[in-house]
Amino acid sequence: MDPCIVDPEAFAQAGLPDARPAAAARTLLPGAVLLSRYACAQSEAIAALIDRIAAAAPFRHFETPLRGARMSAAMTNCGEWGWTADRRGYQYCARDPDTGRPWPAMPRAFSDLAEAAARAAGFEAFHPNVCLINRYAIGARMGMHQDKGEPDLRQPIVSVSLGCPVIFQLGGMTRSEPAQRVLLEHGDVFVFGGPSRLRYHGVLPLRAGADPLFGAQRINLTFRHAQ
Repeated sequence: MDPCIVDPEAFAQAGLPDARPAAAARTLLPGAVLLSRYACAQSEAIAALIDRIAAAAPFRHFETPLRGARMSAAMTNCGEWGWTADRRGYQYCARDPDTGRPWPAMPRAFSDLAEAAARAAGFEAFHPNVCLINRYAIGARMGMHQDKGEPDLRQPIVSVSLGCPVIFQLGGMTRSEPAQRVLLEHGDVFVFGGPSRLRYHGVLPLRAGADPLFGAQRINLTFRHAQ
């Protein structure tokens, strides 16, 4: 077997250690909940699974549709769908445009983690079928944007932060509304849905630093239900 091809059946069953959830969830706004250090106990196993995903679907920098600018964070995907961007726009596709192969299967433990975090935040019926994996080098950022390309906006978004801390910005329903700044640290899981599902959000440039496991970078897993 090609070493870059992940065995879908074996990979989808890959497990993680039990989660060590925070004692209490912090509600920032209605529908926006921060679970501090929720994924810390699983971070080493998650790192190993990300390496396997990236071996089959390497990280790359997509281009923005309007100007063709190189996006700051490198990205890959796993699951039934993958999020991509090019001159044609932002879209979900079932195959990696660079290889023509299906995206690597989402490990069951990834979906279990996302679903458990969603329940802890008050969302009982979240079933992710895509995981965007963003890799932020020092100085990388994500501008303010809405996640509105998914057909069922009743499903929340679950975002897992690993590695170096970053300042997350949570805004309003329009780009011009002021945003509150929230420190996201290693292992934090942020869930937003319901009345906060379409809030603008982004991250400020990653400051210099180093994490014992992930080094001088931040990894973000974003779980969604797409298509």
